[in-house]
Amino acid sequence: MHVPLIDAVIADDYDRVRDMVANGVDLEFRDENGRTPLLAAVTANNIEIARILMEAGADVNAQDDIQDSPYLLAGARGYNEILQLTLEHGANLTSTNRYGGTALIPACERGHVDTVKLLIAAGVDVNHINRLGWTGLLETVILGDGSEPYLQITKQLIDAGADVNLADRDGVTPLQHAQQRGFGRIATLLDGAGAR
Repeated sequence: MHVPLIDAVIADDYDRVRDMVANGVDLEFRDENGRTPLLAAVTANNIEIARILMEAGADVNAQDDIQDSPYLLAGARGYNEILQLTLEHGANLTSTNRYGGTALIPACERGHVDTVKLLIAAGVDVNHINRLGWTGLLETVILGDGSEPYLQITKQLIDAGADVNLADRDGVTPLQHAQQRGFGRIATLLDGAGAR
């Protein structure tokens, strides 16, 4: 019986995946949700299977029906080992998710400090604006909770050249959002960077 590669990935069957890849199986086969075997491996944060697939040439930018790709999902979830692999295997830094955001924006929103560091170092645009009219910095303040990880991300974004005065669609700046939410330490950081 022919078992699609994606089933072997979901079953976490490392040996079967390795054998199927060695025998030239279709790496880009998609399931009913448009998901590739590599995206299934990323969903499970299965580093070793993801590595086999990427080294065999699986597309790290192949998007499913909801516009997730292995690269974008690894960034959003903070799966840094897989994210690093996708960066080494041709991740498209300008690709966007269903919200029109780069991998950096959900990483900021979810407080993934090391993921943000990786993506900034890779060269993702820190001032990219998604369909909601928000940048990574705005999401850090609006959707974060003001805790230490969000403070660190704010500092990283400022150090990387984020425009601290890029306002949302209503004209509210990151500093104003921080003040409204009572995030004093973040507001102090922004103020020190020339935020209005």
